[in-house]
Parts: sequence; C-alpha cells; structure tokens
Amino acid sequence: MTFWEKLLDGISAFWQEFVSNTGLTIVRTLAFLVLGLVVIRIVQIVARSASLKSRRLDRAASTFVLSILTVVLYIALVIVLVSSLGFSTAGIIAAFSAVALAVALALKDSLGSLANGVIIIFTKPFKKGDSIKISGYTGTVQEIRLFNTKILTPDNDSVIIPNSEVLGSDLVNYSTMPLRRISFEFTVAYGEDPEAVKRVVLEGVKAIPNVVETPAPACVITDYKDSSVGYAVRVWTPNEFYWNTHAAVRDTVLRVLNENGLEIPYNRLEVTMRPNASYGGEEK
Repeated sequence: MTFWEKLLDGISAFWQEFVSNTGLTIVRTLAFLVLGLVVIRIVQIVARSASLKSRRLDRAASTFVLSILTVVLYIALVIVLVSSLGFSTAGIIAAFSAVALAVALALKDSLGSLANGVIIIFTKPFKKGDSIKISGYTGTVQEIRLFNTKILTPDNDSVIIPNSEVLGSDLVNYSTMPLRRISFEFTVAYGEDPEAVKRVVLEGVKAIPNVVETPAPACVITDYKDSSVGYAVRVWTPNEFYWNTHAAVRDTVLRVLNENGLEIPYNRLEVTMRPNASYGGEEK
C-alpha cells in the first residue's frame, strides 16, 4: 500500500469517526440551539401579547414577567446545549448556584430593593400618575422601576427613592379616592356673630367652581384662642382640581370676611405710659 493510499484511508476513517460521533453531536447541538432560539422567540411573543391584554398586569409588571421568563428560558437552553455536547449538567447547575449565591451576598441591598419592587408592581399601592407623599417628598409618580421609584415634585425636581425605602416608609396616596377634602382654618374676633361668620363663608365657598354639593361644605368653630375664635371651613372637590380649589378657598374666605366687615384679629401689643414712673430706682 502506497503512502497516498494510507493517507486517504486515514482521512476516510477520521471522517467516518467524526461524522458518527463528534459530528453528529455538533449537528444535534446546533439543531437544539436553533430550535431553542425559535421557541424562546415564540414564547416571548405569546407572553407579551397575553400580558398586554391582561387587565391585572400593568406595563411595569408585564415587563418584569417577560424579563424573568426570558432569563429562565435562556438558562434552560444553556443546560440543554451542555447536555447535548455530552458534559455533565450537575457541574453547570452547581456553578450557577455558586455564582447566584455570591451575587446575592454582594448585592443584598439591591436585591432587597428588587424584591420590594416586585411587591410594589404586583400589590400596586400606587401607580404611574398618582400623587403621593413618601419619605418626606410629595409629588407625582413618574416611573415604577424594579429597584427604585421616580417621582416629580411640584417644584419640578426629580426624586429617585429606593424601593426598599418606599415599602419601609409611611405612604400617603392622594389619588386613591375620586374626591379630596380641603380644610382651611382661620380666626375671627370674639365680637363677631358666629352664625354670621359661618353663613357668609359658606355662601362664598359654595360659589367656587368644582366644590361639590355632596358631601356638603361645612364651617365649624374649632378653638377659642386668647384674642380670637378659631374656625375651619371644609369642602370637597374632585382630585384633579384639588390645588386650584384649595387656593380659591383661601382667597374666598379673606374676601367675604372683608366684604362683610367681619374683623380678622392680629397680634397687637398695647403699651401704656404712666407719668412719674420709676426707672432704675430713681423718681422721674
């Protein structure tokens, strides 16, 4: 047998071995890869369509669900590919577990915010567009993210609050109910008739646009001060008109009291000079 014949026989044997063993494994793995990517894409499309049609999930929740689903599918695909190549998946799973534990320990605060973000997304104590008060800040919710929440204050300041702090603080959601009550306190001199004060104030605030008839506006005495009587006028208005109505109530109370000659007291200090008073022990 010549050299070239031996070489050709060797190459032929190599390719037969490659095709029957390694080649088949590679082809099978590539087929799994292509099929897996196609399946992942189909699942993403179906899940996204279902989440958009669902009334229980808002945009933030659906995005989070799709992200988690995508990560899980890719991890499963990697395990399938490794198994197809003939490697033990036990080592891969152990490595994933070790990496996950290390990441969890290093990012425990961030993961805490992540967990709280998931709770916020699904329990919905507030949603985008709500007016809230949290951690000393009052503003409108702009974004609900997995790690933090962004609100915009009335001064147009953007405030980013970690979700761990969001759930750990007292939260006031001003947008939950369709109506909000406005309570404005003021004082009137003791010499004025309380019934006249209540009548003119109620007539004034009832004429303000967006003050609802039910619950009815009210004006009550709240306190007896040193030189005045404390009153409070209480009206209800739709949530979206709260601040405009609040300012109108303050302006209206001052106007109607002045127009009807009702005295609004202010702090005064009366000084009486006595003749022949003694200063420093000497007679003047």
